[in-house]
Amino acid sequence: MRLRNIAIVTALLALTAAAGMAADNSGRIYGRVTLYDGDVLEGLIRWDKNEANWVDILNGTKEVPRQYLRDERYRDRREYAGKKEIEFFGIKIGETSGSSWSGNSACGIRFGHIRELEVIDDDRALLTLKSGQELELEESSTDLGSAIRGIVIEDADEGEIELIWEDIERIEFMAARSDEASRFGERLYGTLTTRRGEEFTGFVCWDIDELFEEDILDGDERNRSRKIPFEKIDAIERYSSSAARVFLKNGEDMVLRGSNDVDDDNRGIVISDPSFGDVMVEWSEFERLEFSRPERQVTYDDFDGGRPLYGTVYTEDDDSYTGEIRWDNDEAYTWEIIDGTFRNVEFDIEFSHIKEIRRRGYSGAIVTLRDGREFQLRDSNDIDDSNKGIYITTEGGEDIVVYWDEFDRAEFPSR
Repeated sequence: MRLRNIAIVTALLALTAAAGMAADNSGRIYGRVTLYDGDVLEGLIRWDKNEANWVDILNGTKEVPRQYLRDERYRDRREYAGKKEIEFFGIKIGETSGSSWSGNSACGIRFGHIRELEVIDDDRALLTLKSGQELELEESSTDLGSAIRGIVIEDADEGEIELIWEDIERIEFMAARSDEASRFGERLYGTLTTRRGEEFTGFVCWDIDELFEEDILDGDERNRSRKIPFEKIDAIERYSSSAARVFLKNGEDMVLRGSNDVDDDNRGIVISDPSFGDVMVEWSEFERLEFSRPERQVTYDDFDGGRPLYGTVYTEDDDSYTGEIRWDNDEAYTWEIIDGTFRNVEFDIEFSHIKEIRRRGYSGAIVTLRDGREFQLRDSNDIDDSNKGIYITTEGGEDIVVYWDEFDRAEFPSR
């Protein structure tokens, strides 16, 4: 009897230990999907192969409201900048406008801000945010529309089902339980080091494709094909432009070649840092990725749906204007994204995590995060002289526009 009791206690301890090691999927995208045929599915969602957590970004384009385009000075500047002289055998005969401006702009939003997504047609969706704001997004990549690479839902009753865009009527997003089971395993997480020594820590998307421990890293070792589940990998290092060294958890390591997972055909390694947004590192800048576990999951309840963007804008002439801000004449909410590059690393930074933006010449700006980190960004109309204007509606109701050549800095207080 005593031996039996010991065996029972041992079994209970083993079950407790196993439960403690179970994957925490509270940070995963979860929702109820209504299909056009009336069926309803509910479960964890893998979106377009490379988004699965609330911190991941849904990309598209949005239409800029007509009232944003009515500023006469802005229109005159764009038309003047776009004029080109026409010559015939060296004789000037006129000029034409070459402005490529359209009423659409790139837009990204973290999944955690979205309450509901309703399919409008084959390339558009209507998002309802937690704040109640409605946002219509149009296809610009494979995140929306018929080009999407599949939406996989893990339904408790039906199992794993892969849907195409045309299957879906709407999706209601909601919080996932921490013990939700997933056949994909845990989301990859780790610290990436660039060749210049910068470090970025967060949730990993490898080669714009692999997200989970059960996903496979492909390559050839000494002319022998290898398919290694990420759960067995401790770290990956760039070995050359055409190879990577892979360190396994069992202590072995190997050099793999012959696959875009491990050479310069790699489409990029994305780190979703909960404290600001995404970075995408190309193979030429990649040095090492060391896998680890997050200290905590970022859950659906950690997102608020956004608020109007508010702060103080300073000009080079020391004038200042405080109020609600519309950046680059199209970003007006804290959930919106500012983008740019820093030392050949691409950044998407959510405005809610920005403390200050300071102009650095005509072609860039220093972006300071609330945690104190600074990035000198370039190569984007968000932060160079292609910026379409910083609009402020002051607390007194006055409408002000500050153009890039007049702009000094903007400060965004915590609210």
